[in-house]
Amino acid sequence: MRDLTVGSIPRHIVAMAAPIAIGMLVQTLYFFVDLYFVAGLGDAALAGVSSAGIVNFIVMALTQMLSVGAVTLISHAVGRKDQAEANLVFNQTIVLSTLCGFATLFSGYAFGPWYMHSLGADAATVEAGVSFLHYLIPGLALQFALAAAGGALRGTGVVKPAMLAQMVTVLINIVLAPVLITGWGTGHAMGIAGAGLATSIASFVGVVIMLIYFARMEHYVHVNIAQFRPDWSIWKRMLNIGLPAGAEFLFMFMFMAVIYSIIRPFGAAAQAGFGLGSRVMQAIFLPVMAISFAIAPIAGQNFGARLAHRVRATIWTAIIIETLPMAILTLLCQIDPGWMIHFFTNDTEVIEVAVQFLRIISWNFVATGIVFACSGMFQALGNTWPSLISMATRVLTFALPAIWLSHQTGFTLKQVLYLSVATVLLQAGLSLVLVRQQLNRRLAHIEHATVST
Repeated sequence: MRDLTVGSIPRHIVAMAAPIAIGMLVQTLYFFVDLYFVAGLGDAALAGVSSAGIVNFIVMALTQMLSVGAVTLISHAVGRKDQAEANLVFNQTIVLSTLCGFATLFSGYAFGPWYMHSLGADAATVEAGVSFLHYLIPGLALQFALAAAGGALRGTGVVKPAMLAQMVTVLINIVLAPVLITGWGTGHAMGIAGAGLATSIASFVGVVIMLIYFARMEHYVHVNIAQFRPDWSIWKRMLNIGLPAGAEFLFMFMFMAVIYSIIRPFGAAAQAGFGLGSRVMQAIFLPVMAISFAIAPIAGQNFGARLAHRVRATIWTAIIIETLPMAILTLLCQIDPGWMIHFFTNDTEVIEVAVQFLRIISWNFVATGIVFACSGMFQALGNTWPSLISMATRVLTFALPAIWLSHQTGFTLKQVLYLSVATVLLQAGLSLVLVRQQLNRRLAHIEHATVST
């Protein structure tokens, strides 16, 4: 356990965000490795992986529900110096993650083909996406175990073990991807199915590594089978915090699904270019996402310890820290985003769509950083509903106008991208207003008690 209620807040943010960012970068490399080799199979394969990859938002929604609930409750318990409560939350998280994993297996195989038929630009794209999902689903199910372990550790202020586990898994994926996709060394090329299988095998190894770590190294929270009996009060508290956070990712899924359905008439190359640009954008967002994930346990422990001034300092310090790198990345995308795209494909049409995507979307990079920072603070305060309201506002202000635009004469993808930028700016402004309200409301009694004494 690491005590985040003392010491420099900027130093805590950087110290926690750095390994989190490395771990997230490693996780993102899963998809980049797959994209690199899948791109060589043609536009249909690349579009199929990109379309199927949106399913990750659903899984991320559920894993976010678990990890956010665990981080918040465990960090509050750590701040109160209540180890028993932290351990109970951890074991209840294990139970929930197991149930969600089995639900993912069932839903993925039952509804995956229907999902691809609804979004694929053509028969070849649909076939590629279904094949990819078939082997990817076990890996998605295993993400819940990784989320439970990582969330528990993050709540206690520890992030390096999860990062190291992710590094090992991505190395395994890098080795397996070319072997399974192209048949290097085996002569048996699985094609796009190999990309999904490589990720699933790597995820399994990651789970084994975390099991070994908790069995041998972790002592603050540990597996206790006696605490596996469902504790409905803990579940209620976790879901009250985690469900809105998870619903944010479901809104992201809806957001992406609307875009893919709108650009479907433009063909597989457009979907492939948009998907490739989106993956690059996700990599660009890693620093601010890492800072957001660091905010939750830092501010959460200080909230549990009733240190209101440190809670406030955490959010504003984080926004200042992340604004500069996002501004620099915006400038780079305005100058030449193409160098990030050429690594994955030489298809002129795909490159053109991806470059256009990054050049326009980059105008919301700073605003996105603010949104992520506010989201982390909502988690720390134990009330993620304002974050959900912020995301819902973005989706609603985007989806309806985008659908209307798609039915107008002369409709282009550029119009959708500019609309997306405008809605993110709106979301950032609303998030700042809501976070100020929550800080004043949730910290008022703490600050009043401090003044009284």
